[in-house]
Amino acid sequence: MAAELPCTIRSEYYLILHYGIRLSIVKARAISEEEITCKIECEEILYRIKCIEEYIPYYYHITEVQMTDLKDYGLTPSMMQDHVKGILARITAVHKERYELICEYGQAYGRLKASIYHKEQNEIFPTTGDFVAIQYNTSGDSLIIKTLERKSKFARNDFSGHAAGYVKTIKEQVVAANFDYVFIMASLNHDLNLKRMERYLTLAWQSGAIPVIVLTKADLVDDYQAQMSSVEKIAAGISVYAVSAKTGYGINLLSDYLRPGKTIVFLGSSGVGKSSLVNALASEEIMAVKEIRDDDSRGRHTTTHRQLLMLPSGVMIIDTPGMRELGMWDVNVGLLEAFTDVKTFLGKCKFSDCKHRSEPGCAIKQAMENGELSKERWDSYLQIQREARFVDNRAAYLRGKTARDMSIAMWSRQNKKN
Repeated sequence: MAAELPCTIRSEYYLILHYGIRLSIVKARAISEEEITCKIECEEILYRIKCIEEYIPYYYHITEVQMTDLKDYGLTPSMMQDHVKGILARITAVHKERYELICEYGQAYGRLKASIYHKEQNEIFPTTGDFVAIQYNTSGDSLIIKTLERKSKFARNDFSGHAAGYVKTIKEQVVAANFDYVFIMASLNHDLNLKRMERYLTLAWQSGAIPVIVLTKADLVDDYQAQMSSVEKIAAGISVYAVSAKTGYGINLLSDYLRPGKTIVFLGSSGVGKSSLVNALASEEIMAVKEIRDDDSRGRHTTTHRQLLMLPSGVMIIDTPGMRELGMWDVNVGLLEAFTDVKTFLGKCKFSDCKHRSEPGCAIKQAMENGELSKERWDSYLQIQREARFVDNRAAYLRGKTARDMSIAMWSRQNKKN
């Protein structure tokens, strides 16, 4: 008699049932080479398990494996879409065209379904932290068929290796998705760059998550109060912490963010101690780290790709490689949030079209003269604004040019047919 769910049990066999119950049937002791076929009906799963145990009590041992609940990995009801087909999963790492996933069956690997992502081009390409729908494959890579709507994302521009004046394509590079907090990390020894931090803050506010500044390697400086004050001046309303992953100093101050189901993305230059902080928060060494260089006290590259890790506390960390460049991408909201001191005076000039140069009644000029706004902050604001406008304008131009080229190509092909 043919079984509905046949399995030939020899040494080890995994059976995935529709219920989401995974059984690991392991042969413990073999007396003969006889093959045993089991018929298991999903509607009577518990009864059938009992029957199997009674039928082969000395030959086989059956254990039930607990399924993974994606709610523990940050999946909320608002992210679930009724029309989505397949099994939901979260991307934990990206290796070029291959993705590491976590789904109800545990860890898996997947690839994009070409007909959906490449041919139709209707779906957003997923990144680390994204929730996706997959066609699960028990014996190979699963197929990713949909990217779920994101609640947050950290993105920067990608010039594809060209200088600004020679750029041919401008794309959005999404570094991470679906996180609750952005830990902007900088080292207190020789890596504290306020200009770079302003750029991180702009993109962090734009992401839709809550930015937090973490100043690392507090054990390497005798007094960091002056550095803390300078950071607080450019980060109004943002919590700033000084910590040491080596000594544990200040780590307890971060406990409010380390809640189960929450996701934190770590951002910062190479060597600021992102991997070391992961180990400190986990209370165990789960990330490889390297010592700082003796000549300039800077760290070395450790993290080579973006990856999502779940710590024993239940909080998830997206660790990212150091970023040499931090280009702006669609930062209209984030720019004003990062420069609230500038925002205070915008729109208060005598003339609505004020260029903030030599016009009378300029609120910006008056604020700088009165010491209410520093020239350095105004210059930083203008620099980021100019870059963001260049990217927006250039990207729009290139999109229009691509559309025109495609239209001309289609017209040419049509004429050849006629």
